Amino acid sequence: MTHHGPHAAPNPDEPPAPHGAHGPHAAHGPGKPHVPHGALGSHAAHGPGDPHPDALPEELAGLLAEIVPPGGAFRHREHIHLAYLAVRRHGTDRAADKVSGWIRHLAAYQRAPQKFNATVTRAWTEIVAYHMAIVPPGTDFASFADRYPALLDKRLLTRHYTARTLASPAARTGWVEPDLAAFPGR
Repeated sequence: MTHHGPHAAPNPDEPPAPHGAHGPHAAHGPGKPHVPHGALGSHAAHGPGDPHPDALPEELAGLLAEIVPPGGAFRHREHIHLAYLAVRRHGTDRAADKVSGWIRHLAAYQRAPQKFNATVTRAWTEIVAYHMAIVPPGTDFASFADRYPALLDKRLLTRHYTARTLASPAARTGWVEPDLAAFPGR
């Protein structure tokens, strides 16, 4: 999730968010964030050796609790919301690295690290940052999403990248410049 402008590419590589199997604070203790229940959808069962929500970094677990609705899943809108919060809290320069780390962690949590795509994540974060720079300060995410509905279209990146480029090993593991059209502001 990173990108400039109202464009998005389909991304079946989005891992669902982990969840807690108990109430908002059960088994987490004081100061430990709750990861929303049900965010894993059908992947929610935990067994021996499964990662526990406490394995998530505290900041990420807190963000997931904020952006994933009860019983919800971590899909494209939540990816965009995560990028929005990263830009707001860490600034444009650090946001892509923060989001990449968080998404890598979620993919590993889901035992699907191969689903992480470095270029897709950075591209969406950059696109969100570009749009955040032109909205009035203090705009909340709902208003931001209403103002730029194209950001909620997963196909947006297809305006900037061919599917082949995004699926390439280079794009999955590092940054690849757009091969169709540059992002706005670049």
